[in-house]
Amino acid sequence: MNAYIVAGFRSAVAKANRGGFRSLRTDVLASHVIKHLMSAVPQVAPEQVDDLIVGNAMPEAEQGLNMARFISLMSLNTDKVSAMTVNRYCASGLETIALAASKIHAGLADCIIAGGAESMSLIPMGGWRVVPEPQLALEHPDYYWGMGLTAEAVAKEFQISREEQDAFSLQSHQKAIAAITSQKFADEIVPITVSETLFDAATNNTTTQSVTVAVDEGPRAETSLDALGKLKPVFAAKGSVTAGNSSQTSDGAAFVMIVSESFLKANNLTPIARMVSFATAGVPPRIMGIGPVAAIPKALSRAGLKLDDIQLIELNEAFASQSLAVIRELQLNPEIVNVNGGAISLGHPLGCTGAKLSVQLFNELKRRNQKYGMVSMCVGTGQGAAGIYEML
Repeated sequence: MNAYIVAGFRSAVAKANRGGFRSLRTDVLASHVIKHLMSAVPQVAPEQVDDLIVGNAMPEAEQGLNMARFISLMSLNTDKVSAMTVNRYCASGLETIALAASKIHAGLADCIIAGGAESMSLIPMGGWRVVPEPQLALEHPDYYWGMGLTAEAVAKEFQISREEQDAFSLQSHQKAIAAITSQKFADEIVPITVSETLFDAATNNTTTQSVTVAVDEGPRAETSLDALGKLKPVFAAKGSVTAGNSSQTSDGAAFVMIVSESFLKANNLTPIARMVSFATAGVPPRIMGIGPVAAIPKALSRAGLKLDDIQLIELNEAFASQSLAVIRELQLNPEIVNVNGGAISLGHPLGCTGAKLSVQLFNELKRRNQKYGMVSMCVGTGQGAAGIYEML
């Protein structure tokens, strides 16, 4: 049984802690996107949705208690739709789409909403309380390394210079600014209005202000190689990884609706894409950034495709060092990788990213009238993931 993606949307990506979503709960953010998704497919009633699958990399505090179920209750106006939260770190949003497609292929569901949501304003990288297993941490401390240290390890092992990383970062910003200026993301982004009540201790008064977030906040038009070159390494004293050539901590949500062929026909829906294959793979945690090098060949093999068949690639830019290493190791064509910029400029809201990149990919493939595209990323503790889509 085939599984078809019939619609997909995302929020803008806001800067963590100081952006437009800094005070917005993740479940509320996700509900805005899902409500818009449902309005775009009016043929489908909420009660027809079999399940909601939400990817999230740090499922605790405001993102805890099976957040997906609360998102379902908030966004679908019914208690009939079940839900689950999925965690494969940075690949969570892509994993949920693969799970949804797999369930439909297996005949276990006919209509699933899948995607991801993350607030790095509310829940920092690593969560609030990291508790390593003591013996494992003693024997393999690199298993618990922060992502920045793994990026430094990749830069060293694959000989990626600071200058190359900064040049890659600048290009990411330039491509993202060009995409935003030409309104490429406008149709896929759900504008979300956020209201905040502020207290002025001096006057003992409160004021309410509202802002509508409809444009990705991360890209910097003013950045330059000179500016990037002046930034100091943040993870190793003599390292090359800086805040400027790393992905930005961010807040965002993205979701797609996936249906079976029988559901498609019964509800007179038009498919836009299908997931052809999906693969994950493990690599040494110390150099987790090369995960796509192991995952992409598996996904291509399962799809019965060659790398030359892929016309667009969204490769999550966790760090410039690992992105460049992946591009070189797999000999990816730089001209088709992240044509509208990547996470270094546009941000990386962890569990949302895989779904967000998928939505971006669908729209860019449609603009170019191209058939095959791929989303891939590295994943914490030494994993990689890759999903291949076919436009219909």
